[in-house]
Amino acid sequence: MDLATNIQAVRERIAAACDRAGRDPSTVTLLAVTKTQPPEVVNEAARLGLTLFGENKVQEAKAKIPLCSNRLRWHMIGHLQSNKARDAVHLFEMIQSVDSLALAQELNKRAEQAGKTMPILLEVNIVGEASKFGYAPEALLRDLLEINRLPRLEIHGLMTIPPWSPVPERVRPVFRRLRELKAQCEEVLGAPLPQLSMGMTGDFEVAIEEGATLVRVGTALFGERPKGPAA
Repeated sequence: MDLATNIQAVRERIAAACDRAGRDPSTVTLLAVTKTQPPEVVNEAARLGLTLFGENKVQEAKAKIPLCSNRLRWHMIGHLQSNKARDAVHLFEMIQSVDSLALAQELNKRAEQAGKTMPILLEVNIVGEASKFGYAPEALLRDLLEINRLPRLEIHGLMTIPPWSPVPERVRPVFRRLRELKAQCEEVLGAPLPQLSMGMTGDFEVAIEEGATLVRVGTALFGERPKGPAA
């Protein structure tokens, strides 16, 4: 794996997608997904200029983050169970995967105990895939004001994981729907939501064309994840 070459290639793909969409590349933030990657790989990525990293599991993050440069920023991007909320509040600067009012209330309680304000994204399961977590769009709109009233949470935007497809163009409607849903949420709240976290290695260019501000990229940077017990 040539990490420097991979980072450059991903940055070029982001810039090209922004060019097609008439966007400034500075409006898109690259989040490096470091699930199963050891601390030395994270530190090498940081040395090469990456600053924002995402972890899927609290336990893995708890073991890894203390071994990485303390200059790095970390987001929780995987499904979060309520019993891990306290650790998540301490470890991450943003939680991208808030998918229920109950989880939001638990995070608010833990953030209150920690004396901090927690930026969050609300995860949406746009097409209702049974294998994925996330709010149904109508349920999100129902809970939105109540989550917004939680004093220790700040809603910064929405996140989604689309159905997998070998043809990125097929998931464009999912990204477009999330952008439209964000606009609906902004109307309800009467305030802008700056972040749309959508797009991964296979489809982030399409996501950028549809308005993504955060793209979560792992494989294109680090190669295929290790399989089996090592992972």
